Amino acid sequence: QVQLVESGGGLVQAGGSLRLSCAASGSIFSFNVMGWSRQAPGKQRELVATIPRAGATIYQDSVKGRFTISTDNVKNTVYLQMNSLKPEDTAVYYCFTIQGSLSYWGQGTQVTVSS
Repeated sequence: QVQLVESGGGLVQAGGSLRLSCAASGSIFSFNVMGWSRQAPGKQRELVATIPRAGATIYQDSVKGRFTISTDNVKNTVYLQMNSLKPEDTAVYYCFTIQGSLSYWGQGTQVTVSS
């Protein structure tokens, strides 16, 4: 059973930065893809960024140039560095991973950006 635990959310002013972390049980090297999604109140969950085991990272257009996804294979952790935050980035952020035909999700961490 894969478990993902997010941390690093909080309240920040517009223009500020936060770094989200997602600690995975088991080796993330065996995962096909890791990524982050978010869900704002009253909206559908949307993909923010993904990082495959092999290949290029992918970002949602609205976060390109501001967010950076990365992994630490030694710590089995995936990060989301978020800079130049905007109020519209306010959401619950979820870490996920895809291993074969299975997907796993964390419990989410709240990010609130005040104007």
